[in-house]
Amino acid sequence: MATDVKVPVLGESITEATIGEWLKQPGDPVKADEPIASLETDKVAVEVPSPVAGVMGAHAAKPGDTVEVGAVIAVIEEGGAAASAPAAAAKPAPAAAPAQIVAPAPAPAPAADDESGPPPLSPAVRRLVLEHGLDPSSIKGSGKDGRLTKDDVMAAVKSGAAQPAAAPATTPAPATAALPATGGRREERVRMTRLRQTIARRLKEAQDTAAMLTTFNDVDMTAVMEARAKYKDLFEKKHGVRLGFMGFFVKAACQALKDVPSVNASIDGDEIVYRDYVDVSVAVSAPNGLVVPVIRDAQDLSVAGIERTIGDFGKRAKDGTLKMDEMKGGTFTISNGGVFGSLMSTPIINPPQSAVLGLHRIEERPVVRDGQIVARPMMYLALSYDHRLIDGREAVTFLVALKNAIEDPTRLLIDL
Repeated sequence: MATDVKVPVLGESITEATIGEWLKQPGDPVKADEPIASLETDKVAVEVPSPVAGVMGAHAAKPGDTVEVGAVIAVIEEGGAAASAPAAAAKPAPAAAPAQIVAPAPAPAPAADDESGPPPLSPAVRRLVLEHGLDPSSIKGSGKDGRLTKDDVMAAVKSGAAQPAAAPATTPAPATAALPATGGRREERVRMTRLRQTIARRLKEAQDTAAMLTTFNDVDMTAVMEARAKYKDLFEKKHGVRLGFMGFFVKAACQALKDVPSVNASIDGDEIVYRDYVDVSVAVSAPNGLVVPVIRDAQDLSVAGIERTIGDFGKRAKDGTLKMDEMKGGTFTISNGGVFGSLMSTPIINPPQSAVLGLHRIEERPVVRDGQIVARPMMYLALSYDHRLIDGREAVTFLVALKNAIEDPTRLLIDL
C-alpha cells in the first residue's frame, strides 16, 4: 500500500513553493514524521515530514521544480522492501531462486548505512564544502538532526578544524575527460532559490519606490560594555539567556521611536499610518540566507524578554522551524552587520516599513573626552529611511536619541 506525500499548507497567501532538496531517496527507509524533503517558500525553508513509516518511493518532482499546495510530490511504500522479502521467500522458488533471493539482499544494507550516516547536505553547504575541499564528516553540525550549516563550514575553515577531503579511490578517468588540475577557468550556474529571488525582488522594489537616504552617527559603547561585563553572569543565571547588545539597542530604539513616531510610520497611498506600538524586525542568519522574524510589541518587553525572543529566533532559524507569521508585519528593522565584521553600510529598507537601523562592528578609535584624546570602543550607526515621509531633522533626532540612550543606559530606566 502506498501513501501520497503532499505539499502541506504553507501559510496565508502562500500557494506554491520550490523543491529545495530531497532528504530521502527512493528505497531509503523512513520513519513517521521524519523529514523527507525541503521546500523553499518566499520567506522560509519548510521540511515535509513523512505521513507514515515505510520505504521512500518515487519522487514526483525534482529539486528546483515549483509545486502547489496540496500537490503530490512523492509516495511512501508502507512496509516496502522489508515486507517484500518474506513474501518472496514464501513463493515456490524455481531453480534460479537462490540467485533471485540473494540479488536484492544487499539493497537494505546501503539504506541502513544512509540512515545511520551523516545527514544530507543542502546545496549551499555542499558548494562551500567543495569550494574549500573539506571532508564534511570531520565538521560538527549545529543544525537540526546534526546537519551542517554554512556557519559550521565557515567556522571550521577559519579554525582549521576541518580535514581535507580524501582523494576518491576510483579508476582514473580517460585523459580526454579530465579537467585541468591548475590554471583552469570554470563557471557554475546555480538556480536562485525562491527565498533569494524574493529578497532580490523586494530590495529592488524598495529602491524603485522609496526616496531612500542614509544618515550616520557613531556611539560610544563603553557604558553598555561595562554593564554587560558586570551583569552577564547574573543575567544568564536568572533569565537563562546571554546578555547581548541587541537587547539594549531594541529597547533604546523603542524609546527613540516614541519620540520620533514618523520613523515607525508607513505610507499607504496618500495617507500616513502612525502606530503606538513597535514590532521590530530583527535580521538573523539562517542556512539559506538572512531571515527577518518580528519581535511583537517590543516596547512592552524588558531587555531580558527581548534577548529571550532573539535567542529563540536564532536557534529556530538554524533549525529551519521559523513560522511564516513570525516574519510578517514588522514596523521597523534592525540589522546587525557588525557580527560579520562590517564597519559601515547603507542598509535598504523593507517595504512597507520606512526605516532600517544598521549596526556595525565595535572597534577602538581615538576620541576627545574632556580635552584629552582617549581610545574608546566606538560603533557606527546607519539609519536608512524613506525621505518621502522622514525628514533629515527627524532622522538625526532619532539617531541622537538612540546614541544618548546607549551611552547612558540609565536613560532607559527613567524614560529620558
